[in-house]
Amino acid sequence: MALIKDKKANRLKRKRRVRKKIEGSSERPRLTVFKTARHMYAQIIDDSKGITLLSASTISKDIKSKSKGIGGNIKGAKLIGETLGKKGTQKGIEEVVFDRNGFLYHGRIKALADAARENGLKF
Repeated sequence: MALIKDKKANRLKRKRRVRKKIEGSSERPRLTVFKTARHMYAQIIDDSKGITLLSASTISKDIKSKSKGIGGNIKGAKLIGETLGKKGTQKGIEEVVFDRNGFLYHGRIKALADAARENGLKF
């Protein structure tokens, strides 16, 4: 149990350190990512207004129908990245600031970022 608490505490330390430097605006909103063992969640947030512009997750209806049980892996992350990229370009969002939320940039986080880049978002 102590190891799990230490991992979470270390992630939250990284999160605070990164969030000191990253802030989303109307011109460049923040793309934030959260992952659990089974699911992934991503949002595009305008911090100046305090509103969520877009969101996608492996439990949302449009992605859940496509995913068929691939929520917690790289394929699910790619689906979320594609969805955010397409929805973002439709809403006129081209540039975002990427907030990995304290997670290390590899695996699912990297797959989501690459898929979003391929579908029109620039960070």
